[in-house]
Amino acid sequence: MPEESLHQLFRELHAHRVKTMDPAALAININQRATLVRDANYAGFVKAGDVLDDFRLHEVDGSLLSLDVLLAHGPVVLVFFRFEGCPACNLALPYYQRNLLGPARELGATLVAVSPQVPDKLGAIKRRHDLGFFVASDAGNALARRLGIVYEFDQPSKDAAIARGTPIGEVTGTGTWELPMPTVVVIGAGRRVVFADVHPDWLLRTEAGAVVAALESLRVEVQE
Repeated sequence: MPEESLHQLFRELHAHRVKTMDPAALAININQRATLVRDANYAGFVKAGDVLDDFRLHEVDGSLLSLDVLLAHGPVVLVFFRFEGCPACNLALPYYQRNLLGPARELGATLVAVSPQVPDKLGAIKRRHDLGFFVASDAGNALARRLGIVYEFDQPSKDAAIARGTPIGEVTGTGTWELPMPTVVVIGAGRRVVFADVHPDWLLRTEAGAVVAALESLRVEVQE
């Protein structure tokens, strides 16, 4: 059976928006994503070979997740997403549940989905999709900022959100216009990053197969 494609799910989402969304609103969305792709600080993104400091994330069900504690059980896969109500995120996280969670567990890895949204708002996405992996809040985008993956809404996007009555800082509970770029980071022993994939355009995200391949390469390293 062919692997399910996350990119195909997003192509279908965009095609639906082209048919149903107000053209002016759609243009703001497209232009924001294009600006992020053009202006992103690619050199500042987290990359394979980086060694991270320990960090803590607040899981939506109440526990505090420490990188060092998680790594004691095997590799860690961080999936950064924007916020609970993000349509693309509501496609991506169930996709990772279907296509990544099982293989990751078989390879001894822990999967953690990460957003800056405050836990009491963020928990809805875990419950909505009955996600079997951790969903955690990165308070103040502290970790995302260290990884170089934070972006801020451009002015047209801010104006549109204010006009709708949904400034992102109110939606997330953070009070800011900042969100993380969708990113997957695989961390192995010694807090070393073995795989990092950052997408300034939030309708392009990491396919599960690439993450599984990174985890499999870690297993080969251990066996050697």
